[in-house]
Amino acid sequence: MLKHHSALGLANALRPVQPVTIIRPHAARRAARFFVEKFQGRSIYAVKANPSPELITLLWESGITHFDVASIAEVRLVSRLLPDATLCFMHPVKAEEAIEEAYFTHGVRIFSLDTIEELEKILRATKNASDLTLCVRLRVSSDHSKLSLASKFGAAPHEAKELLFAARQAADALGICFHVGSQAMSPAAYVQALSHVRAAIVDAAVTVDVIDVGGGFPSIYPGMEPPPMEAYFKAIHEAFENLPVSYSAELWAEPGRALSAEYASLLVRVEKRRGDQLYINDGAYGALFDAAHVGWRFPVSLVRGEESDAKDMAFSFYGPTCDDMDHMAGPFMLPADTRPGDYIEIGMLGAYGCAMRTGFNGFTAGETAMLDDEPMASIYLSEDEDAAVSSNVITL
Repeated sequence: MLKHHSALGLANALRPVQPVTIIRPHAARRAARFFVEKFQGRSIYAVKANPSPELITLLWESGITHFDVASIAEVRLVSRLLPDATLCFMHPVKAEEAIEEAYFTHGVRIFSLDTIEELEKILRATKNASDLTLCVRLRVSSDHSKLSLASKFGAAPHEAKELLFAARQAADALGICFHVGSQAMSPAAYVQALSHVRAAIVDAAVTVDVIDVGGGFPSIYPGMEPPPMEAYFKAIHEAFENLPVSYSAELWAEPGRALSAEYASLLVRVEKRRGDQLYINDGAYGALFDAAHVGWRFPVSLVRGEESDAKDMAFSFYGPTCDDMDHMAGPFMLPADTRPGDYIEIGMLGAYGCAMRTGFNGFTAGETAMLDDEPMASIYLSEDEDAAVSSNVITL
């Protein structure tokens, strides 16, 4: 793997024709240690955010021992990489064959569900196992988040009582889980959700052993500046402490974006300029799916040997395929003299970047390079640390 200090050094040395995935292992280690040391519960990495074997192994080495897997392919991947890891099969709708393989072949004992039918499926597939941790997923609001996850999964309030009672009878340990949506911009999202958890526990009158607050922990992007992560941890722990749960109940969380976003970015080349539109060599069918399809704005930086004196202006991007939908509206703020042949670093793509990449139209990923400088933004750096790092870090 290529190693450089900065994106500029990489661009000058390689002059890449294809997009280059940049990884910063130290950023992922820092994020993992932050959660392990400061979240007062169990941090479980949501593999879907970035299933890179290198990242999964790095997180394990940094203290993340539990992994949220959403498919049998993810179960197999983590089981192969980390035989001693604890796997939590947290997709609420699973194939019966996937449950059976997960339980009997890979030792999975933790499953989520949001219907009686799924509970019955789990029990059939595991032959009525007596060592299951069953986490009932409740439907909660995504009002405080940038991407909603409120419509597809989760038991509604009128369904929760029967489901919790039935799961309690079948489970060795009963959990309640939820997901407030991706990129939650306020700790209030979790406080509000935990109030629904309280109501469900009281209504069902069951003993609960696990409270899993799911994902949604944010990262920093242009126009999305969340409160400090400690504020989320504090609000969650205070609400958890006031729940009517078992004295030994565990608190879990499933960070995905928050553990992986700062790990990777992308170096792309400008192939053409048409006014305020830049044609680049990656796009909607590559690592920029979110920029194209949900209008996500990522930090960008012109990577050029000589500094530009031009003022920044708003650009949109077109990707390399022949598809008009391969368009990222942005706006992406870059110097007005950005031109063909220039390189651009697009940051914070460790989450849902490479994970969404396809080979459509024959455009695939290029090389991967490791850098030891800081990511373009970080939610984990203190003000003093932020002032001390290299100038490529953008304070948003």
